[in-house]
Amino acid sequence: MTISNEKVVSLVYQLHVDDKNGDIVETVQEDRPFVFLYGAGNMLPKFETNLSGLKAGEKFEFKIICDDAYGQASDEAVVELPKNIFEVNGKLDEGLLEPGNVIPMQSQDGQKLNGVVVEVQEDLVIMDFNHPLAGDDLFFEGHIIEVREATAKELKQGYAESEQEDHDHDHEEDHGCGCGCSH
Repeated sequence: MTISNEKVVSLVYQLHVDDKNGDIVETVQEDRPFVFLYGAGNMLPKFETNLSGLKAGEKFEFKIICDDAYGQASDEAVVELPKNIFEVNGKLDEGLLEPGNVIPMQSQDGQKLNGVVVEVQEDLVIMDFNHPLAGDDLFFEGHIIEVREATAKELKQGYAESEQEDHDHDHEEDHGCGCGCSH
């Protein structure tokens, strides 16, 4: 069975920054493969395009340039927020607002975002909402473990069963970008 729309794909890979010789930012191994519903719009489009037509057991290597991945880092994604929005019951968890901490947040339209604390001032917190891989080319190498038909339930919900488990797990650890990487 080949990878195409409405198939559930299980695979393993290493994700490098820039090219095959770049830093490894994520490794997905066979004991916990990456599983997703192909064509459901949950993945980077170029990620899916590069896997199209592959079968179980086949290897892959491909590069996704920055503009087709997470784009360039944007100064507009670095924002100042009032410090009081981080209060719970009128109290601020001081350990929360440490530079480098990743804080899951939500935009005004309900979109879930992870922000990195850049700086804490007296009344403001400067947060960076750029994707951690913004500005980077991505290089994937790995192989396909399995390709199967999606169940009616998976098609209706728009994701593979184990994809949701991974998604839930990722958010528990305050990461998960949807490409499978843990950043």
